[in-house]
Amino acid sequence: MIEHNNKNYICPLDLGFETIRGKWKSILLLNLYGSSKRFLELKRSAIGVSHKVLTDNLKQLEYDGLINKVVYAQVPPKVEYSLTKKGEELVSALTLIRSWSKKYYSNIIC
Repeated sequence: MIEHNNKNYICPLDLGFETIRGKWKSILLLNLYGSSKRFLELKRSAIGVSHKVLTDNLKQLEYDGLINKVVYAQVPPKVEYSLTKKGEELVSALTLIRSWSKKYYSNIIC
């Protein structure tokens, strides 16, 4: 048993999947790969996500050390999100899962 942030996990895989659990986290991580993005860019790329859910997911990804949030001191405020090294390493695993999904579910993927 693994304890992390007052939660128990069965194994390292369980802990790893908790980090990306949910509909939007992996989509956000993949969209941040290669360049930083602003909030509205991420909202447009995650079609259907609400403002609150996007905000909550970005906070969780930042808390888990997968993304950086940079706030520029200007008016209007400018905020950019980018992957950390830890986040970049996770993206390679997400890319493999995406490729696997395309291979085996190509008949239902648009």
